[in-house]
Amino acid sequence: MKKKTTIVMSAMIVGASIFAACSKLLPSAIDPQNGLSSPVDLSNAQNVLFAHGNDVFFANRTAANGLGPYFVAISCGSCHASDNRGHPFTMLTRFGQSDTTGNKFLNKGGPQLQNNNLPGYLPQQMPPGATSSRFIAPITAGSGFLEAVPDSAILAMAASNANNADGVRGHPNYNSIPSYITPFANAIPRGDGKYICRFGRKASTYNLVQQVASAYNHDMGITSSYMPFNPYNYLDQTLPALPSSPEVSDDDFNAVVFYVQCLQTPIQRNANDPTVQHGNQVFNQIGCETCHKQALTTGYSPIDALSYQTFSPFTDLLVHDMGAGLDDGYTEGNALTTEWRTAPLWGLGLAPGVQGGTYYLMHDGRARSIEQAIQMHGGEAATSAGRFNNLSNEDKSALLTFLKSL
Repeated sequence: MKKKTTIVMSAMIVGASIFAACSKLLPSAIDPQNGLSSPVDLSNAQNVLFAHGNDVFFANRTAANGLGPYFVAISCGSCHASDNRGHPFTMLTRFGQSDTTGNKFLNKGGPQLQNNNLPGYLPQQMPPGATSSRFIAPITAGSGFLEAVPDSAILAMAASNANNADGVRGHPNYNSIPSYITPFANAIPRGDGKYICRFGRKASTYNLVQQVASAYNHDMGITSSYMPFNPYNYLDQTLPALPSSPEVSDDDFNAVVFYVQCLQTPIQRNANDPTVQHGNQVFNQIGCETCHKQALTTGYSPIDALSYQTFSPFTDLLVHDMGAGLDDGYTEGNALTTEWRTAPLWGLGLAPGVQGGTYYLMHDGRARSIEQAIQMHGGEAATSAGRFNNLSNEDKSALLTFLKSL
C-alpha cells in the first residue's frame, strides 16, 4: 500500500483542469516503523476499509471529480503528508471576528479563505472588517484516540488546574455542533446546548465526521451528504450551483473517517536512552506536563482497538491563554483570541521529515525550532517558558533530545 506524500503546487490551465506538479518539495513517506501511517489492530474486514480510506485520503482531485470551484489543496494528503503535520505551502487562512458571539462572515465566504479557484470564478478575497489567522494542518496520526477521550476526563483536567501555582488554567472549548453530528453517548453538554470540542487549532470541531466534512468542503471545495453546498465567494454574488449528487460518495467519506480514526499513535523512539529519560524529567520539572499531558485514557469506542486505551499524546485537549504574542484577533467557539488548544507533541521529532527538513511549529508555523516554539509560550505558559530559559545547557539539551524522540 503506497501513500502519495509529495506536495504539489497546482496550476489551472484555461480550458482544462490539469495540475502540473512542480519539483519535489518534501521527502518520501515516513516508514511506519517510525510511528506513523500504520493502523491499530483491526479485523480483516476493517483492514479492507482502512485501505480504502487510505487510497481516498491520498487521491488527488481535479475539477472532473469535484474539486472546487474554490479550494486550498487537491487531496487530504496534500496537507497531511505521511499523516503528520502540514507545511506552509498548504497554510489555511480562517477569518471571522474577535468576539465569541459566532462567525459574522459566513455570508461572505467564511470561515475559510480558499486561495485557488477554477477558471471562470473570481479569486476569493478577505471581506472588509474580518479578522483572520493562518493555520498549518495538525498531525492526523492518533486522532481516533483523541476523539475517544471522554468529556469527563477533559473536564477533570480543567478542574485540576483550579489552584495551579503557575497560573495555568485552561478550559474546554464549547461550541455549537452541526445538525448532522450525533453527540457521543458520554457527552456532557453545557446548559446552553453547546458541546465540548477537541479538534482544530482552537479545539472548535466536535469529532472526526465534522472534521472530515469540513476539510472536504473548505479545503477542497468538495460536497458531501453532510455539507452539500460548494464554498461561497461573495464576490461572485451568486452561490455556486448545488451539485446533483455529493462529490464524495458516502462510502468514500466513511472510509476516510475510519482511516483517520484508526491511525496508530506515533511511537516514541529511543525511550530508554538515558538522555531522553533525563529530558523527560526536565519536561515534568519545569511544568510542561501540566498542559502537555503525557498519559490520557480513552473511554468506550465502537472500534475495539480504541476502547479503554492509555496513550501518550502530550495534550490536555483544553484551550489556554498563550499571551499577547500569540493573539491573532480571531475566535472560534468560546476560545478567545489569545487561546489555543494544547498541541499534541507526539510525532514532533518526525516533523522535519514532512516540513522540508526544518520545523514550522506553533499554529501558523512561525517557530522554526523547538526551542523557539517554547520561548513563544506566554500567558499561562510563561512561567514554564521562563524556567526553560534558565535551564543549564545540559538540561536544556536533554529536554530538546526528549522532545525530538516523540
